[in-house]
Amino acid sequence: MNTPDLETIGAMFGLPGRFVDASPYGSGHINDTYVLRYSVGGGDVRYILQRVNQAVFKDVPAVMENVDRVTRHIRAVLEERDVPDRSRRAMKLLPTRDGDNYHVDARGDFWRACRFVEGAKSYDVLTTHDQAYEVARAFGTFQTMLADLPEPPLHETIPRFHDGPDRFRAFREAVKRDPLNRSAGARPEIAFLLEMEATLDRFPALVSSGAVPLRATHNDCKSSNVLIDDETGEGICVIDLDTLMPGLVMYDFGDMVRTSTCDVAGDWHNLDDVHMDLNRFEYVTRGYLSSAGGFLTPAEIDELAFAGQAITLALGARFLTDHLMGDTYFKTYRPNHNLDRCRVQFELVRSMAAQEAAMSAVVLQAAESQDPSRRSAGVSTR
Repeated sequence: MNTPDLETIGAMFGLPGRFVDASPYGSGHINDTYVLRYSVGGGDVRYILQRVNQAVFKDVPAVMENVDRVTRHIRAVLEERDVPDRSRRAMKLLPTRDGDNYHVDARGDFWRACRFVEGAKSYDVLTTHDQAYEVARAFGTFQTMLADLPEPPLHETIPRFHDGPDRFRAFREAVKRDPLNRSAGARPEIAFLLEMEATLDRFPALVSSGAVPLRATHNDCKSSNVLIDDETGEGICVIDLDTLMPGLVMYDFGDMVRTSTCDVAGDWHNLDDVHMDLNRFEYVTRGYLSSAGGFLTPAEIDELAFAGQAITLALGARFLTDHLMGDTYFKTYRPNHNLDRCRVQFELVRSMAAQEAAMSAVVLQAAESQDPSRRSAGVSTR
């Protein structure tokens, strides 16, 4: 893809000041993100400019409507609660000169802009228990604020995004087609996923039975999607909102567990280093329930200990499927990159499964500390 003229695109949003420079930003696998710097009144102001990946998000206007609705709602909640420093705690889309919340360039690419949040950063790999607590607390706060989002439901921006049975069908089809003859090099991973089909079926079955509700959820609750304040260490803002849609809080929590309890990168080569840190899981659980415990149902809390396995296996299935099909979805930077990512996820699933009983005990203790009546109610966390 040709290098975009970022100065010209930024001008479509009427960004004030003199354009200074632009550079790629972040570590996301899907969209193209840049930070633009402008000189304003003798100082520098930075903005985020992002090109939305239309190969992944087929209906970008629907994505943008979701983002606009949710960010407006969150800003209204923060204002009603008189929360300080509100401009740093909720993303705000910047309008184009025409008043739209996105710009379509001559090539048909969709662009959006927002103010850069200074004095905070996100972390691909968390290094402290306090960071894990804050990431989980921030996501729990985000979910709590969306619990009363008015109708209608959010658009489904990626159909069947967390549909485990659908992911398994796509995987089986990829193995069958094997267009690049890659299955021979992934036999252990294929065999493991075939054995774990029931894990992918569990949560969809709970939805079908009415045991757990669909809610407005983030659906990509990895640790790098929370900005942590540089000075206070507080998780202040949830970002990367393209996958906002109806979903399950267990998947969101499971993604927190997946990305916050393992200290190695998602494409790490040495699987001996891959494990779930139970102490870190305790901080994630306490942080999450400290902000989200008030609106969750007992059935949802009952599934939190298993949630990490479900979402981690599903992501591993996606990486494996993409590897077999020729790396058409996730960006890759080396041969077998998606296979390496898959192996890390599957190893993490094994670690979680081995510690599931201990994880259940942690969830129960954290839930009881938030609401002692759960003890007498007999909440079991499986």
